[in-house]
Amino acid sequence: MGEFSDKVYDAVRRIPRGCVTTYGDVARAIGHPRSARYVGYALRANPAPGDEIPCHRVVFGDGRICEGFVFGGPDVQRHMLEREGVLFADADHVDLARCRYTFAADALGRPTDIDWAAEMGE
Repeated sequence: MGEFSDKVYDAVRRIPRGCVTTYGDVARAIGHPRSARYVGYALRANPAPGDEIPCHRVVFGDGRICEGFVFGGPDVQRHMLEREGVLFADADHVDLARCRYTFAADALGRPTDIDWAAEMGE
């Protein structure tokens, strides 16, 4: 795997059981705030899905689980998340307000020479 994928996997390993985060959150945490789609590509090639690199804990920005969860479909992802205690707002969306994991600022070596407020449109 490349350096980008390795950073994605390192970030995803930090997501605790019972929590989820978004593709965009992972992208920001590794210093690539506009690369959420590439986070998804990296996770699609996850060499160790499950407890080692828990890609099932990554969801879309609106809390929606992946329709085509590569390791068995959305029902498998939902089951894995429910088994860990993740709460759902409805059949297809996790309750992000209650279960979202937020990476500590700069915990993953996020570049400090970027104006993050401007980059994120804040």
